[in-house]
Amino acid sequence: MTPFEYPAVPHQRKHGPQGYVEYERFRPWLRDEFAFRCVYCLLREQWVVRSGGFAVEHFLSVSRSPETATDYDNLLYACAACNLAKAAKVVPDATLALTAAAVLIHEDGRLEALTAPAREVVRSLGLNDPRYVRFRGRWIRIVRLAQSHDPALLRDLLGYPGDLPDLSRLRPPGSNSRPEGIAQSHFALRERGELAETY
Repeated sequence: MTPFEYPAVPHQRKHGPQGYVEYERFRPWLRDEFAFRCVYCLLREQWVVRSGGFAVEHFLSVSRSPETATDYDNLLYACAACNLAKAAKVVPDATLALTAAAVLIHEDGRLEALTAPAREVVRSLGLNDPRYVRFRGRWIRIVRLAQSHDPALLRDLLGYPGDLPDLSRLRPPGSNSRPEGIAQSHFALRERGELAETY
């Protein structure tokens, strides 16, 4: 079990809320969409102590594409550090570029990007900066120790946040183009007893 694992296949959007005037209103949908992790570095909400650790990130920045500022499919969920590093840069779409087949994560925390788009994302955001590498390596060791010696700690480290958003209660002003995704939300899975303890 590793705390850093990019998806096996490119991400397919499961939600489609529309009509919010402020992009921050999409946050609960994005939290669920991207499994409460940064789409770039895979930092987990559970590892951040204070609020403000995560941001609604624009794939096409507002300065470059103001007309897509509240387009759900242009929004990502990113930690504050990656959001700042990305800023207005034009980079390959992380939901397509950062997959398990495109990025190897070594035991010491280094990322090895195997495709040109993945290399560009890693380079542009500085994901192999020594601080990132040390951070990942440290968490890999911590999780390994918890896996061997403390199952309760492992569940805490790799579990879902306690405040999973109940998306069925939200009413986007412009409706939801993918309503079937609500049944696959983490909250709905937990309610049905189908949500794994760790991920």
